[in-house]
Amino acid sequence: MTIQEKAAQMKLDSSLMAGTTIETRNAALAKIAERLLENQTAIFEANAKDLEEAEKNQIAPAVVKRLKFSEQKLADSVKGIQNLLTLEDPLFKEQLKRELDTNLVLVRETCPIGVIGVIFEARPDALIQIASLCIKSGNCAILKGGSETKYTNKVLFDIIYQAATECELPEGCLFQAELRDEIAELLSCHESVDLLIPRGSNAFVQYIMNNTKIPVLGHADGICHIYVDKDFDVNKAVPIIVDAKTQYTAACNSVETLLIHEDAVDALMPVLQKVFAEKNITLRATKEITDKYSCEAATDEDFDTEYLDLIVSAKTVKNVEEAVKHINRHGSHHTDCIITENADSAAYFMRMVDSAGVYQNCSTRFADGFRYGFGAEVGISTSKIHARGPVGLEGLVTYKYKLFGAGQIVDDYATGKSEFHFKNL
Repeated sequence: MTIQEKAAQMKLDSSLMAGTTIETRNAALAKIAERLLENQTAIFEANAKDLEEAEKNQIAPAVVKRLKFSEQKLADSVKGIQNLLTLEDPLFKEQLKRELDTNLVLVRETCPIGVIGVIFEARPDALIQIASLCIKSGNCAILKGGSETKYTNKVLFDIIYQAATECELPEGCLFQAELRDEIAELLSCHESVDLLIPRGSNAFVQYIMNNTKIPVLGHADGICHIYVDKDFDVNKAVPIIVDAKTQYTAACNSVETLLIHEDAVDALMPVLQKVFAEKNITLRATKEITDKYSCEAATDEDFDTEYLDLIVSAKTVKNVEEAVKHINRHGSHHTDCIITENADSAAYFMRMVDSAGVYQNCSTRFADGFRYGFGAEVGISTSKIHARGPVGLEGLVTYKYKLFGAGQIVDDYATGKSEFHFKNL
């Protein structure tokens, strides 16, 4: 069966999926969590094969770090599912109820998007998160993971799919695309697939956007900034910067660029430079910093680069306004932070920075669906339409309008026989 044929079948099953009860969907999630723990030996053996292949093929260290599926990542994945179980049903929520006229009532109610295609990078835990969120939100999902994780993804998908269908979810609730050439075929399924969510490099995401008629939700780069204002607390700043760079260096929400108020340089740099040396973090800075402190010289290209490595670019700015201009020009509209004790500076920064996440005095690594209490996420969106930031359950539902009448016709309102009175109920 081709991807197009499978997607068409899933489109039909999507109405069955949308009609499932929260009890059925939660039962499937509970069984998935249980089966993942029961089959962890098989999962780790498959992951070891992927890691062995990655070593042979000299895969980049940042990719290998994402690829490794440890006991901790499995525990976190199961915890994410358990958190999903505690969240209320996102479906069938009444968002609006309005009486247009007597016995003519309009209701807006949440419903699933339908069939979602997710193409994601070399992260086995992403497959678990995506499948779980799609099940909870009543969506069918076509999952295409990176070839680097083919063994792990296969084992994980089989466990998840078997558990889901045992709990009476439709046959077409989930499908795993395993071949590279199936991506092009998936992009042509605009009649059956309602939304695509790509997770990968900037070039890859741009390729997806430019080669499909299907709506695309996601982000390309993660060039995140931290701006250290003149009114800052060094005891907060240094741990925040270090965490944002080292807690998970290969993540899209790790910090890449440091902007420092020119009056804060001498208070920050001696302490920061010492910690950077201990953590093996390379600093690439502009002349006004390199003239006084030993570090590499930054180029213009550095400020447009997502390193995904232990490297940070840095420059000084005269004020918060200049910092905001730099971020809006060079950033990826993902997540950016100000470190300051000045409420006015913080308010300006958080109002004017055009990013999905704007923070004060905390690590950019908090940009995550699990940490936001969404249960998990299918990805982070820098789009301003439909969903923005970590995309959890709310980003995976849309709505429909239901109109309940008693024989009314539009012509009566056009000719003045009847009149709308628009009363919110």
